[in-house]
Amino acid sequence: MPVREWDGASYDRISGTMEALGREVLERLELNGDELVLDAGCGSGRITEALLERLPRGRVIAVDESSSMVNAARERLERSSPESTDDRRGTVDLRVLDLLELELEEPVDAILSTATFHWISDHDRLFGALHAALRPGGRLVAQCGGEGNIDILRGEARAVLAGEPYAEHFADWQAPWNYTGPEQAAARLLSAGFASASCWLQPAPRQPEHAREFLSTIVLGPHVQQLPDELRDRFMDDVLARLGEPVVVDYVRLNIDATA
Repeated sequence: MPVREWDGASYDRISGTMEALGREVLERLELNGDELVLDAGCGSGRITEALLERLPRGRVIAVDESSSMVNAARERLERSSPESTDDRRGTVDLRVLDLLELELEEPVDAILSTATFHWISDHDRLFGALHAALRPGGRLVAQCGGEGNIDILRGEARAVLAGEPYAEHFADWQAPWNYTGPEQAAARLLSAGFASASCWLQPAPRQPEHAREFLSTIVLGPHVQQLPDELRDRFMDDVLARLGEPVVVDYVRLNIDATA
């Protein structure tokens, strides 16, 4: 079951900040242009679109657990792929798929993932599935939330949630994130069968456009969805009042480069 529900159309509209981070990750992935690449957690397809431009003779399998995200990705890629550009970009196979249940018909040359792994609690199983999907020598290049990610922002949200009328709705709530450190991630990757693994943290604070929708859709989406409809706007008002202007999201990203 998904840890939360996503609104793919909203995410696509306001995720320029995530796209910018994702493009930096894509730059780390060396490609000849004819590879088969797995986009693991494609979201609304912003990075998938950029990846396809790097693969004029290649293919992408783009997967996401959210059907809303995959639908948004399909719409985005259809808009950006008129027939006249077919010779300038590769082809894409979009799938609704849980990465923990990943099984592909053929091994891929590389895996790219941005802003996804921290939504998955079992990294041992995740890395095992990704290793099994790669050909020998294939690369995993990824970035997700890491140890210390949005600690300040989450602290402000917790302060709001501790009071009324919100506290009763979070009595048994467990945060869905898995923000791990580089040493733990590298050890898990090697245990999963990867021949080498390099992991490091990167502070990446951002001031997102459309701050309210960005927070309610992405960063604080799990909190908002835990509340009844009549309290959601009030909660966002209270959090934004504590954050002040400008709204800064104190991202800390865990970067992963690994070879199968």
